[in-house]
Amino acid sequence: MLVELHTKGGGLCSEAKAGAIHCPLIVRPTSEDVVTGHIVQSLRLINPRHWLSDLLNGALETQRYNRQIYRGFKIEPWVGKAPFPRELLKWDEGSTEVDVVITWENPPTTVFIEAKYGSPLSAKTANNSGQHGYPSDQLIRNIRVGLHECGYYKSNALFETARRNLIVLMLAPDTGHTLVKEYRSLDRLKAAIPHSSQITWPTGPFVGEVGYRDIRQVLLARRRYVTITERHVIDSLIEYLSFKHQTRPNRTALPMVSSATDENCQSSR
Repeated sequence: MLVELHTKGGGLCSEAKAGAIHCPLIVRPTSEDVVTGHIVQSLRLINPRHWLSDLLNGALETQRYNRQIYRGFKIEPWVGKAPFPRELLKWDEGSTEVDVVITWENPPTTVFIEAKYGSPLSAKTANNSGQHGYPSDQLIRNIRVGLHECGYYKSNALFETARRNLIVLMLAPDTGHTLVKEYRSLDRLKAAIPHSSQITWPTGPFVGEVGYRDIRQVLLARRRYVTITERHVIDSLIEYLSFKHQTRPNRTALPMVSSATDENCQSSR
């Protein structure tokens, strides 16, 4: 953040700015991982009862979540998940990396977040370009993996997995993504996931989206109730998100699904 906002530590050479060279010591301003990491590290320092319920209610367009003390609260970036069971798919699929995972235990709840900055959602993932008759975008993959991990698939195992509440969000500079609207429909979800008849679906809306403006508004509304230290963190994060929103790529349009076959082809990871 100091480098981006205040040019501390030097600036980029002309070749790096033009994208002609990729120096491993330089953090590119379009890096999704840098933005995601900064958001996660900042929110870790702020008591979640001041922001989590308000953010979830806004993202899901509901009033289901009340402000509370969250037992066992964790927020982790870049969490790897085991490959999806082959018997539930028509293609081989590798492990999945969820950009941000939030969990707490009262009641047991898991939040998966797909974070984007300069690149749109990838329309195709490894070994699935849509040729099997099911969508292959990153969001539906996160939804499917989350449903399985949180115990919504019927299982023949000796012991059933304890079910957890599931929320799947997209985090981006702006909201209004068409896929989020599509996957809020249970009928659309059933058609988008193989063997969906084996799923016991969560009650209420569980797919939503969060924009940088939403985070800023929630934090500003709760700023007067936090400690002095948390207030400094909030001010810093608000300044950073405002800067990243103003300097975001593709500022003239909402993020659209990309035809790239690999997220890494279009992101700066």
